[in-house]
Amino acid sequence: MEVLHFFTVLISFVFQFSSAAHIEAVTPLQSLTDYGNTTTTLISPTQIFELGFFSPGNSKNRYLGLWYKRKPETIVWVANRNNPLTGSNGELTIKGGSLVLLNSTRSIIWSANVSSNAASSPVALLLDTGNLVLQEQGIKTHDVYIWQSFDYPTDTQLVGMKLGWDLKTGFEWYLTSWKSADDPSTGDVTYRISVVSGLAQSVLAVGSARKFRTGIWNGVRYSGMEEQFQSVYKILHTFNEEETYITMVSTIDSVISFRKVNRSGSLQHLVLQNGSSEWATMYSFPADQLCEHYGYCGPNAVCTNSGSYAVCKCIEGFTPRSQEEWMVLMWSKGCVRKTPLDCREGEGFVKVAAVKLPDLIEFWFNKSMSLKDCKDACLKNCSCQAYANSDVRNGGNGCLMWFSDLVDVREKHVKGSDDDLYIRLSSSEIKSISDGNKKKKLHTIFWASLSLGTCIFGVALWCKTWKLCNRLKGKSNVEDVDLPTFDLATIIAATNNFCTENMIGAGGFGPVYQGQLSTGQEIAVKRQSKDSEQGLNEFKNEAELIAKLQHRNLVALLGCCIQKEERILIYEYMPNKSLDHYIFDGERCMTLPWNKHFDIIRGIARGLLYLHQDSKLQIVHRDLKASNILLDNNLNPKISDFGLARTFRDDEKEARTRRIVGTYGYMSPEYAIDGKFSVKSDVFSFGVLLLETVSGKKNRRFKHPDHYHNLSGHAWLLWNEGKALDLMDACFEDSYIESQVLRCIQVALLCVQRFPYDRPTMSSVVFMLENDGAVLRQPKEPGFFIERSPNDECSTSRIEEDSHSVNVMSVTITSGR
Repeated sequence: MEVLHFFTVLISFVFQFSSAAHIEAVTPLQSLTDYGNTTTTLISPTQIFELGFFSPGNSKNRYLGLWYKRKPETIVWVANRNNPLTGSNGELTIKGGSLVLLNSTRSIIWSANVSSNAASSPVALLLDTGNLVLQEQGIKTHDVYIWQSFDYPTDTQLVGMKLGWDLKTGFEWYLTSWKSADDPSTGDVTYRISVVSGLAQSVLAVGSARKFRTGIWNGVRYSGMEEQFQSVYKILHTFNEEETYITMVSTIDSVISFRKVNRSGSLQHLVLQNGSSEWATMYSFPADQLCEHYGYCGPNAVCTNSGSYAVCKCIEGFTPRSQEEWMVLMWSKGCVRKTPLDCREGEGFVKVAAVKLPDLIEFWFNKSMSLKDCKDACLKNCSCQAYANSDVRNGGNGCLMWFSDLVDVREKHVKGSDDDLYIRLSSSEIKSISDGNKKKKLHTIFWASLSLGTCIFGVALWCKTWKLCNRLKGKSNVEDVDLPTFDLATIIAATNNFCTENMIGAGGFGPVYQGQLSTGQEIAVKRQSKDSEQGLNEFKNEAELIAKLQHRNLVALLGCCIQKEERILIYEYMPNKSLDHYIFDGERCMTLPWNKHFDIIRGIARGLLYLHQDSKLQIVHRDLKASNILLDNNLNPKISDFGLARTFRDDEKEARTRRIVGTYGYMSPEYAIDGKFSVKSDVFSFGVLLLETVSGKKNRRFKHPDHYHNLSGHAWLLWNEGKALDLMDACFEDSYIESQVLRCIQVALLCVQRFPYDRPTMSSVVFMLENDGAVLRQPKEPGFFIERSPNDECSTSRIEEDSHSVNVMSVTITSGR
C-alpha cells in the first residue's frame, strides 16, 4: 500500500442567499424554503448535520441536500438528484401526508411517496445520524418512521445506514456515484450487495462491468477481505431469511466516518477527526494493490501482491493462454487447462489454499452438504471444474461448485484462512502428482537418515552457542548500521504506542507513523511489520545508504531502533506528504503554480544526479515514483525509500538480477523483462515521473478513447503531431511557461526511450532543465508504450481515468536485446 494520502471531498457549494434561518422540523405549517436571497435549513439536534438547498460546483441548478455541518461541509445525500430546481424558489413541505419538494410553479418535483393516510399529523425531523425521517408528531419511539432517507442512499453510506436487500419485498439499498462534480444525478458507478442463490458478496461496478468484489460471505468474513481498522469502525453483516445487508458502526466518537462511491470508480472510506479541517482517506477499493482489481489476471489464474506490484500465476493444471504475452507480463487472457477433463476414473483434486474464491458465474450451491459429499458430487458431474466450502464455521459446511472458468481468484495473506479451493485435474495429472509425491518421500527419508548424525552434532553445538548469539544479535545488527540509535520506549512514547490515529501511510516494509519526540521535534517512524516481505537485508540496506548520503533533495534519516523483534527507521517528518498527493488531484494541483512544480522537477533531478555521480557511492534507486518523493515545509522535494536501492562500483555499468522489484509503470524495459538495471533505469523512471507531473495522469492507468497507449505512448504521439502542449494538466493554464513545459516533455521523452544507451545521463538531464538555450535531441520511440490489448474491449470499457490498465505492460518489439 502506498503512503496514505488525504483526499478532500469538499463539494463546492454555491449558496445563493445573504440571510439564513434554521428550523427544527418541517410540518404542514412550517416549510424549508429557498426564495431568492432568503433560505432556511433544517439542523439536527446537536448540529452535526444540516439539510438545505445548494448548487454543486459551477452548476446553477438547485438541489435539496444533506451535509455535515462541521467544516469542511460535505454533501452526503441528495433528494432531487435526477430532477433539479432550475432556479431558486424551492420549498420542502408536507402535503397530503407526504414530504414533497415544490418548484416556483408549485409543482411537485420530488416526493417521499407516502400515502395520504399514513399519518394524521406528520412531521419531518433530521436526526444526528444524518437520517431525515418522516413520523407521526409526538411519537417518541425510535425507528417508527413513515419514511426515512436512509432507505434511499445516494453516493454515501453513513453510520447506521443499510446496504443490501429486503428479501421479502425485493427492495434494495445501494450506492450510486454522482455523474460529475457539477451534477449529482445518478452516475455509472455502483456499490451494492449481490445476492445469488442465498450467497452474498459486495460488488463495485462501472456500468455493467465489475471493477472490484469482496468475494462471497463465508459465515465469518468475505472470502476476499481481511479485517481493517477495527479500532475506528466496524462493518456488521446481517444475513437471514428476511434481510441481507451490511451496516457501519463507529467505535470512536471523536471520529466522523463514512463511505463514498466516486465517479472515478472507487469506494473510499473517509474519516474526520476532532480539530481536523481535512477529510482523510482510510482506505479505497480497489486499492493500489492491483490484485484487488476485478479479474486482473484473467480466468483460471491466481493474483498475488508482491510489495507494490502484482504477480499472476496459473492455477495448478493450467497454462498461459498466450505464452508470449505472459512472458512480457500481459496477463489479461489468463490460462487454459494443460490436459482437458474427460470424466474418466482417476480424476481428482488439488487444493489451492487461502484464496479469494472465484466469482459466482456458473455455479451450484447446497448449504447442507459436507466437504466430502461436495467432492463426490463434483466428481460425478463431468462439467464441475472446482469446489469449496461455502461456510467455514465449525470446520466447514456447505457445497459450492463451479462449472466454467474461475475468475477473480486472489491469494490471501491471512494465516490459517479456511477459504480453500479444490481444483479438478485429469487422471494423468493426478497420477503425475502422486508419483512425484512418492519420489519426494523417498528422497526425504534418504537425506533425513544421512543427516541424522550431523543434526545431533549440530544441535549440541547450537545449544552451547545459542545464548551468546541471542544476546549479541540485536547489538551486532545495530553495530552494522552506522546510525544514531533510539530506545524503543522513546519511539513508543513519540507515537502514542503506535496508535492507529498516528498512522500516515504504509508500504511493503510496513506502516509509517507520525510522532513527536520529547524535544518537540516531529518525526516519521517507519516500522517493519511482522509479515513484511522486506527483511533485515532491506532494512540495513536503506539505513546504511541514507546514513552515508547528505543532500538537500534526499530525505534525512535521523536514526534507527533495533530492539527485541522491532526494526524501526526514524526520519525527518515531511508535513506536505508526497508528490502524488498533488499531481494526481486536480484541486490540490491548483494550489501549486507551474513554477513550483518545475522547481520540484529540478530538485528531483539534482537528487538523482547526486546518487548517480556526486555521492561517495554510485547508487541506483530502483523505485523512483511520485509516492516516494516527499515534500518538506517549503515544498522542496526529497527522494525517499531506499530499501530496494543498489550500489555500483566505479567500473560497474550494469547489473542483473532474477528478482524484479520496484513498481510497474516506472520500470525500464530491460529491467522488467531481462532483470538488467543501471543508472539508466532510474533515468527511465524519472522520465515517467516527469510526464506524470506535467499531465496530472498516471502512466499505467492512463486511458484515451482513440488509442491503447499508456501515458508515455500518448505523449510520443502528441509530440510527433506537434501537439505536445495538449498533454499539460489544465491546472497549469493560468501559470505555465510554454517553453518550460515543452522542454520538460521533450526531456521526459528522451528519458523513456526504449534502449538505455539512447537515454541521457542525469547530469545531461539537469543541464537541459536548467538551461533554456540548450539544444535537445529529438526523442525516439519510448519503451512500454502500449499497455492494453486493443481486443480487450470488455476490460477497457470499464477503465476510468484513475483506474489501472488490465494488462501490466507490453512492448512494441519483443525480440531479445
